[in-house]
Amino acid sequence: MLKRFFAYYKPHMRIFLADMGASLLVALIGIVYPMVTRKMLNDLIPNRNYRMVVLFGLTLLGLYFMKMLLNYFIQYYGHVMGVRMQAEMRSDMFRQLERLPYSFYDDHETGKIMSRMTNDLMDISELAHHGPENVLISSISVITAFIYLSSINFWLTLIIFACVPFLIIIAVALRKKMRNAFMKSRQSVAQINAALESSVSGIRVTKAFNNAKKEQDKFEEGNKEFVQARREAYQAMGQFHSGTAFVTDVFNVVVLIAGGLFLYNGAIQLGDYSAFIVSVSMFITPVMTLINFMEQYQNGVTGFERFLEIMDAEPERDAPDAVDAGRVEGHIEFRHVTYAYNDSSDVLKDISLNIPKGETFALVGPSGGGKTTICHLIPHFYDVTDGEILIDGKEIHTLTAESLRRSIGIVQQDIYLFNASIRENILYGRLDATDEEVVEAAKRANIHDYIMSLPEGYETQIGERGVRLSGGQKQRLSIARVFLKNPPILILDEATSALDNTTEIMIQQALDELCKGRTTLVVAHRLSTVKNADEIAVISDGSIIEQGSHDELIEKNGVYAKLYSQQFREQ
Repeated sequence: MLKRFFAYYKPHMRIFLADMGASLLVALIGIVYPMVTRKMLNDLIPNRNYRMVVLFGLTLLGLYFMKMLLNYFIQYYGHVMGVRMQAEMRSDMFRQLERLPYSFYDDHETGKIMSRMTNDLMDISELAHHGPENVLISSISVITAFIYLSSINFWLTLIIFACVPFLIIIAVALRKKMRNAFMKSRQSVAQINAALESSVSGIRVTKAFNNAKKEQDKFEEGNKEFVQARREAYQAMGQFHSGTAFVTDVFNVVVLIAGGLFLYNGAIQLGDYSAFIVSVSMFITPVMTLINFMEQYQNGVTGFERFLEIMDAEPERDAPDAVDAGRVEGHIEFRHVTYAYNDSSDVLKDISLNIPKGETFALVGPSGGGKTTICHLIPHFYDVTDGEILIDGKEIHTLTAESLRRSIGIVQQDIYLFNASIRENILYGRLDATDEEVVEAAKRANIHDYIMSLPEGYETQIGERGVRLSGGQKQRLSIARVFLKNPPILILDEATSALDNTTEIMIQQALDELCKGRTTLVVAHRLSTVKNADEIAVISDGSIIEQGSHDELIEKNGVYAKLYSQQFREQ
């Protein structure tokens, strides 16, 4: 893990080395004050050499001015380096998120992913900056302190350093507990972010059903878990800091007693003893810095572990010998396909379909029967458990996902539109399209006239998920996007089920235009919209129970005929 962490320093090695050099100078300057103090107490002041006292003081002032500039460099450029590393990790994580399969997002909430992208990477950035700097300064300070204190009195120095093992034992004993507590705390923060994202996204539903109290209760439940997790984390942190602080306080007691005995027995001069007392803080301070660094280290390491969980998730991968699909004609074939989500019971069971090029094939049946799963398998969003799916006679595993999906257009019931302009949302179908092609796509989707009635036309911002548009307008915008893409294979997954009858007729006209010349797979509950399909399959409990044209299925007087008759009576 550390090797992967340090790899992010490589592009910033110049700043990193300069930061470490500045930190080294700061550590060395820190030893000057006790050296000057000892010189004054033992020589300059007793000998009344006031000229040298002033000279030493001015020299010390100049060094402290240099230390100020070095500290500015460390704080500014060190943080800049940390932020750049954070940005690179964020970019790497975003690229990885784009590569991860559908199944990953089935199991991970958006809010939790966002927490890893923001909070965790911020802590990693702080560790990247302060970690090496604190370790370098503190380590050098401890070493120089030992050398300098030994030059005053070696045996008294050994007595002081004998306290160090107790400090290490306490730190190691409490570190694991603090690490686990902070990991739990991070998980609770992610849980709150997920609940907040869900509640804010569904605020209109909440208001419509007057369920604000329900959402508040859900949020407070997560909030209480957060408080409890933070309480445990702070308890562990309190135990860590109070225990280590006690040991450092013992240092002062040891110096006072041992040094007093040495002074009483004539083993040390009064000036050296005074300098030793002043200088011992030069040892205690870096030790305390290392102790405090443990907390930052735990935060950063915990965040990096959570970062690696996403980076190590298995991305979508093409087969080693996968080839570009090239120009797709649109012949789709399922051969004994079986599929199950996450080793659960089979969602699809031995499905075989044959959809010739340019024909319309409809899937009907009760909800949860597996119709949408079939739609998701064709673009290779999921891997089949058994069997194979072919496009133009080529098994989809032998084709690159990018070239396969380039040939497939999808219009779903739940339309996702980006918080951008109408033009940008249509352009999502083909980013290199011209303005004329965008307008033509909008005209064919029967939404151009509406767009032109808006004050800003195609530059109109539609809000988050297209909140400023009606259901029919959002649907037509998604159809325009597919018109622009112009794929040979079209999947319509409940594309009109959420619309009223009048709007559905308008949308259906656009869909009929969209389907011309394409192989089309239609999923629908309203059987009136699919009765003109070339072939219809009734899917129930993951299996095909009936298949044929509308007239053939009506003549069979089976499940399809009963469903159609029931809907006809309702209408």
